[in-house]
Amino acid sequence: MTVAAAPPHATRLRATRVGLSLDDLVMRLGVVALAVVLLVIVGLPLWSLLAKGFEDRDGQFVGLANFVAYFSTPALFDSALNSIAVALVATLIVVPLAFIYAYALTRAVLPLRWLFQGISLIPVFAPSLLPGIALIYLFGNQGFFKGVLGGPIYGFDGIAIAQVFYCFPHATLILVTALATADARLYEAAEVLGASRLRTFFTVTLPGAKYGLISAALVVFTLVITDFGIPKVIGGNFNVLATDVYKQVIGQQNFSMGAVVGLVLLAPAALAFVVDRLVQRKQVALLTARAVPLIPRPQLGRDALLTGFCTLVAFGILAILGTAIWGSLIKYWPYNLSLTLDNYDFAKFDANGWDSYFNSLQMAVGAAVVGTALMFVGAWLNEKTRGFHVMRGVVQFLAFLPMAVPGLVLGLGYIFFFNAPNNPLNFLYATMAILVVNTVAHFYTVGHLTATTALKQIDPEFESVSASLKVPVWRTFARVTTPICLPAVLDIAIYLFVNAMTTVSSVIFLYAPDTKLASVAAVNIEEAGTTAAAAALCIVIVITSAAVKALHVLADRFLLGRLQAWRRR
Repeated sequence: MTVAAAPPHATRLRATRVGLSLDDLVMRLGVVALAVVLLVIVGLPLWSLLAKGFEDRDGQFVGLANFVAYFSTPALFDSALNSIAVALVATLIVVPLAFIYAYALTRAVLPLRWLFQGISLIPVFAPSLLPGIALIYLFGNQGFFKGVLGGPIYGFDGIAIAQVFYCFPHATLILVTALATADARLYEAAEVLGASRLRTFFTVTLPGAKYGLISAALVVFTLVITDFGIPKVIGGNFNVLATDVYKQVIGQQNFSMGAVVGLVLLAPAALAFVVDRLVQRKQVALLTARAVPLIPRPQLGRDALLTGFCTLVAFGILAILGTAIWGSLIKYWPYNLSLTLDNYDFAKFDANGWDSYFNSLQMAVGAAVVGTALMFVGAWLNEKTRGFHVMRGVVQFLAFLPMAVPGLVLGLGYIFFFNAPNNPLNFLYATMAILVVNTVAHFYTVGHLTATTALKQIDPEFESVSASLKVPVWRTFARVTTPICLPAVLDIAIYLFVNAMTTVSSVIFLYAPDTKLASVAAVNIEEAGTTAAAAALCIVIVITSAAVKALHVLADRFLLGRLQAWRRR
């Protein structure tokens, strides 16, 4: 006698009787697995760094002795003050420049607006050491304009100017978003009440963009205080926290003091992150369902003035990039200015030759594929799981943590955690895999937020209908959720690829001789005195990143236009 197999939904009914459906159980197991992964790639490395700060060179617990030694050493403590001073100055310069530029892009009628917007993004595609190299060519001891700044470019002035170039696009992107969401009715009311343009600006425009301004300022401050490439190239004898970490670990092999400096470096970045979170909680919606989009009207004087300003800023960005390109083609600066491609024969300047570039490509592709899958699936699990609030809160905390952690600090934590002899994951150390994992962890927060934002825009009715039809949740994810969110998935992949190509600080401690990356090779080549070859390697990275972004734009316009034709009426 044969017994008929129970239908699939019968299993669901039995699971429901014990409290959870099969879908809920799978989702919760997925959230637990995600929490474990984030704990391994983010939480435990940071805990290892914290523990190392309380140990001596032999691994013995010494309490606060390392911190006392740090703060009682004037040279080390001065580095912290130097970092804060540079970050404050750069922030005070970048935010006003970025605000005016963003205001021009969103509130004026600009000719070739798309060109100005594209030029403003150029620094995103370059390693942070590129502006430092360009400034050496322009204002260094043998630069074209040496002495123009009234003193040597090496040190505070050089770091601040280079950071303006490096941080400008990040602030501009935030402020463009803040200024783009404006209600035209507010400006019409101000005009009817007879308010002057200046008063309207201070009573309507600035209050509407204040949260964007605060976020931009905190982002710039954090980027400057945690950057390693620029101070390494053009800092000279002006020490900052980022270079101190490198000197303690690589130069003196003093891992305990390196951990202390890393924790000091973590403090201002974490403080800026907390302030930003508190500010965003107070933010309210500025664009309601009844709002009228603000469309700029031509005003000759304003448009001409803002076009001139954008042209000046764009010229500065192109001048930095053009100088780096030109410097990479010079035979022997400044004595033989004839052009050559010899500087692109990297085997003459680094034992890895072009291998470091292909390592970067491999790592960037790996980070884009693995990171996008982890971030999108992880965000989906955390967003769509019902109940399970405590574990979802843990995941949310671990997902947000990398945004407050500088790359150098995370890289240092990876040394202490993955290189520990008793760690079963020790086999990953000094491999390409650990570079991929570190990069994914370093940039996890932005990808997670992007995926979460896209998922929140999907009507929950999709899940309800699928559940009523007894469709498994993973099938709904594959057939409905992922296709709808495809643009966001591609955005995450491109973000990871570009940042993996340009990152320096997060991987500077983790590469092996056969896994050296292009950005790290550029630092080493510049340190050896062959600046032209370092500039050439930076230009190759810029071209690669820009080309991939261009392909992404084309995919958005043509490929996704066909695959997501349902979005158009």
